[in-house]
Amino acid sequence: MVPLPRAPGAPPEASQAGGGRGALPLCHVPSGRDTGVPASRGCHGMCQPAPCPQSPATPAVTPVSGAAAADGTRCGPASALAPGPPAERPPLATDEKILNGLFWYFSACEKCVLAQVCKAWRRVLYQPKFWAGLTPVLHAKELYNVLPGGEKEFVNLQGFAARGFEGFCLVGVSDLDICEFIDNYALSKKGVKAMSLKRSTITDAGLEVMLEQMQGVVRLELSGCNDFTEAGLWSSLSARITSLSVSDCINVADDAIAAISQLLPNLAELSLQAYHVTDTALAYFTARQGHSTHTLRLLSCWEITNHGVVNVVHSLPNLTALSLSGCSKVTDDGVELVAENLRKLRSLDLSWCPRITDMALEYVACDLHRLEELVLDRSWLIFVFLVETGFHHVGQAGLKLLTLITGISQCTQLLG
Repeated sequence: MVPLPRAPGAPPEASQAGGGRGALPLCHVPSGRDTGVPASRGCHGMCQPAPCPQSPATPAVTPVSGAAAADGTRCGPASALAPGPPAERPPLATDEKILNGLFWYFSACEKCVLAQVCKAWRRVLYQPKFWAGLTPVLHAKELYNVLPGGEKEFVNLQGFAARGFEGFCLVGVSDLDICEFIDNYALSKKGVKAMSLKRSTITDAGLEVMLEQMQGVVRLELSGCNDFTEAGLWSSLSARITSLSVSDCINVADDAIAAISQLLPNLAELSLQAYHVTDTALAYFTARQGHSTHTLRLLSCWEITNHGVVNVVHSLPNLTALSLSGCSKVTDDGVELVAENLRKLRSLDLSWCPRITDMALEYVACDLHRLEELVLDRSWLIFVFLVETGFHHVGQAGLKLLTLITGISQCTQLLG
């Protein structure tokens, strides 16, 4: 088939046979006026001064990156391989890699301020890793915003959820406030592991609802809450709780210890400050708690005597930390019972025990070889004779691991 004539300098037309077997490859080549080489008159533009290197069997050879054509232009494929400009790095002030390392050097209060600088800093600082181990403290008046009409609206807690807080301390709250908190905090049902209520008016019903709804709570603290009773503990305590602290709650007495000992088989830490707890309460502890409980703090339990100490050392033989701070009726005999039976103790607090003398220190030195911390604040009758020889004697007796003794400055009869 003879191709139709075309005007000089016009581009070649596509093959009418659709690129059949004998069709020539149709590569557009500059005309004679561009290259300076006239095309043959008989081929009507089908023959080129420099044949196209493409063929069905051999792929086209791509010019080296940066090579220029005869007319000074770059070939298309080569320009695609040419390196582009280097990617721009973000400014140092917003570089997340740098910020992730920098923000570790700031305190929690400083991080709260820095998070308000810009969105980039907030995005980095709101990662849970920067807030691990911290507990937000929220007072009742901070939980609500007052609208123009005088109505109250619960605050937005999304910022706390973004940082993944696992524990909260609520101060001065009521049953209604706790219910609002549960409804408005996205992680309240499963994500909150620790709850602390201080100086609050929570009742038995509120305590029951809180522990029923917040299924993730394993650490509970109740301080200065005078509206719940021992019946509330019986109805609300769950076996999942491993740490419990109750202090300055006027309705807590011996029956509360009975509820704790029977309902909390997995209890590892118990801290109790109750003026009305007696030796009878400590008899409720059984061998079931003995396997799990390793920390017991009896703070200002004025009615506990050496008989109560007997119940403790036999029921909880695996204790590693014991505090008898403020147990004013415990004497040297009680400390001797502790030293002879609780050989795993690493921390012992005998502060504010006015009936303990230097004889108790001798019992401790002879038997508690693993002790690392000894607190003696305000133990008025303790004598340490000749500081240089006295502590040497203590070391010879076996307290080789003791690393901290506090309260020596408050022992008013320190001699040496």
